[in-house]
Amino acid sequence: MRLALEDAGADYVDVARLRGGMAKLERFLESRSVERPPFAPPFLKAGKQIIGQTANILLYLGPRLGLVPRSEANRLWVHQLQLTIADWLVEVHDSHHPIAGGLYYEEQKPEAMRRAADFVTNRLPKFLGYFEEVLRRNPGGTLLGKKFSYADLSLFQMIAGLRYAVPRAMARLESRCPGAIALHDRVAARPRIAAYLASQRRIPFNRQGIFRHYRELDPR
Repeated sequence: MRLALEDAGADYVDVARLRGGMAKLERFLESRSVERPPFAPPFLKAGKQIIGQTANILLYLGPRLGLVPRSEANRLWVHQLQLTIADWLVEVHDSHHPIAGGLYYEEQKPEAMRRAADFVTNRLPKFLGYFEEVLRRNPGGTLLGKKFSYADLSLFQMIAGLRYAVPRAMARLESRCPGAIALHDRVAARPRIAAYLASQRRIPFNRQGIFRHYRELDPR
């Protein structure tokens, strides 16, 4: 969501990054005055609308920021790609929290090691291979061919996050998906994205987010 707003040069306020921002978000979620409350962050407040779920937010923002073509077929295709990325992201999370999100990683480490081994051996190549094939079938350098979309931004984020979380696995796999890696590099070079990545607005990958690096989950 941040990447889309930054790439479009949109004026926005990231409430969570403000002092006391998380407490403000929690109070908002608990407020009985919100008729259609989101389940959890992230969510977007656009005028009177409250929109939750990243894929849903991007479905709303895409046409307004020029990050998706106008035709319904293209909008649905980009949304489908985004939902597939959302599925992939869940599997990244479950590689270090396979039992329960409410337990610490250390409380489920043996299970995480088994889950992560399957993820890097089977699931990660499958997802990378899928997006590589989409790029092959739509020549032009983006998931839509020649039209840039928010799905390209999301694929960039996945590759960047996985390079942090499982650098050894990615080093082994990147030669199999040159199109996806080239797309990542082109996104990183987009002027507004490059400025964002170099700024303090970009949240560094860490062990509190979805992409987490634990050496034992990324074997040689």
